[in-house]
Amino acid sequence: MPRLVGINHVALEVGDLEEALEFYGGLFEITRVDREPGMAFIDMGDQFIALAEGRTGGPDQSRHFGLVVDDKEAVREALEAAGAEVLPGRFLNFRDPWGNLIQVVDYRDIQFTKTDSVLRGMGLGELSKRPDALDELRNKGLL
Repeated sequence: MPRLVGINHVALEVGDLEEALEFYGGLFEITRVDREPGMAFIDMGDQFIALAEGRTGGPDQSRHFGLVVDDKEAVREALEAAGAEVLPGRFLNFRDPWGNLIQVVDYRDIQFTKTDSVLRGMGLGELSKRPDALDELRNKGLL
């Protein structure tokens, strides 16, 4: 049987690509965007977010994806400054202007791991895991 290895990208439908790039660029440092007609690809090192123009559906209720960042509290501040819809609860969940539901998690607190070379290439070579995340990795035999 084939094994799942990871996620290469997540595709989000948005109403307008330029507005979406402006919105996400106000929240996160974006260093590279590739394009093709009707799509934009926001680089995240060895992964990317694909933005596809043309969303017509209503807002997501429980369908979401987790976005890993190096500073979750800085994202919270940027969301508040942008007037984004931040949902109540213990997680940092928000909806973008097109209704995509996104959960923000801090790299230091979760089992998701980038290789040292990818972290260095992204300018994040100093980013390290906190003890609970290291324990989670050890318990799964991944460290």
